[in-house]
Amino acid sequence: MHSKKILITGGNGGIGFETAKALIAQGAEVIIASRASAKTDAALAALGPSARHLAVDLSDLESVRGLADAYLAEHAQLDVLINNAGLFPTQQQLTQQGFEMQFGVNHLSHFLLTQLLLPLMLGQPSARIVTVASMLHQKGKLDFASLKGSAKYSGQRAYGQSKLANVLFAVELANRLSGTQVTSNVLHPGGVA
Repeated sequence: MHSKKILITGGNGGIGFETAKALIAQGAEVIIASRASAKTDAALAALGPSARHLAVDLSDLESVRGLADAYLAEHAQLDVLINNAGLFPTQQQLTQQGFEMQFGVNHLSHFLLTQLLLPLMLGQPSARIVTVASMLHQKGKLDFASLKGSAKYSGQRAYGQSKLANVLFAVELANRLSGTQVTSNVLHPGGVA
């Protein structure tokens, strides 16, 4: 992983932090995309000089566009994009653009970020897009009427829907990238403390 640049959403905690730590140990430079916070500052201090930060609010697609612009302005290389950040609110919330929060953050923000950074990745000798989903996608069902909120909100149903969207996106992206030097992968991380 020496000389590789990796962008991880939500790399300031949980699975993303542990992923960043492991990749840095292998020689990668990791850019964490997360909100500016004391949690992010602590993560950067723990990860050391091979970690950088770009601020983003994944519940706001304009902020996602700003993240992509900032990345492209600062870096001419992106070897791995890890679409990791996610949330699971128990009460219904909406994004800045009015989408149900889990669908907006867990799926739409990563869909947009991937599309904005894909041209840079296509210019690399090889690149990877990794989307962190969940086996709960199996219980998901796309309900297009609920994407802007629902009178009968279920956090688990919304989570399953967002993770199903992740899987469908990653698989379709893999098909569309066939014959290029970029791969799209999707994973279920398993139970994590």
